[in-house]
Amino acid sequence: RRSSDLKDNNMADIKKQKSEAVNTEETLNSSEMAFLKYRKAIIAGVIAVIVIIAGIVVYNTYVKGPREDNANTAIAKGQDYFAAEQFDKALNGDGAGYPGFVSVAADYSGTDAGNLANLYAGLCYAHLDKWTEAAAYIEKYDGQGDQMISPAAIGALGNAYAHLKQLDKAVDLLKKAAKTADNNTLSPLYLIQAGEILEKQGKKDEALKLYQEIKEKYFNSMQYQTIDKYIERATTK
Repeated sequence: RRSSDLKDNNMADIKKQKSEAVNTEETLNSSEMAFLKYRKAIIAGVIAVIVIIAGIVVYNTYVKGPREDNANTAIAKGQDYFAAEQFDKALNGDGAGYPGFVSVAADYSGTDAGNLANLYAGLCYAHLDKWTEAAAYIEKYDGQGDQMISPAAIGALGNAYAHLKQLDKAVDLLKKAAKTADNNTLSPLYLIQAGEILEKQGKKDEALKLYQEIKEKYFNSMQYQTIDKYIERATTK
């Protein structure tokens, strides 16, 4: 284990920056992945982005005819349940008129709201620790090519595959999410997540490149303040 000072400093960073998926208690050479241990920390940033942007911006602009209107009406209650962390109801319905994201995705396929329901369903499954289903539904989501929701969805998919121990695929997706976002909010988060996985795979040189990218490119990000610790760790043989 690392020294107590380094551990305390990193734990303080985690509490301050909940969007970082950092597990400072794991030894670098550990073969056991500990993603489930800090699942909420891993997807906290993604959830925040989806709720804020999807709930306020995307949802309010997706009105393209009667079927789209119906789909938007159907998904609205699910968004409320999702925000309230009632993930089972959000996913499967409440028995009182709201059908659930799974049904909305199936019944309104081809609509923007139906597409968004796939992403919500995947995130609900993630919260319920059903990672195979989470990956399947997030895969169905067709990104809109923006710099926030699309990369957040890709990043969520990467984290799902990390839980499924498909680590190479997870790293590729997290790197793709960072590149798609290309901003100080999401990109450093996903690069650090990818680097953490690479370190646990013993690929410190590859992880170092990602940390250096943050140092060189995303100097206005929150992660920039602590990136030297990652660089130092990745350079330690």
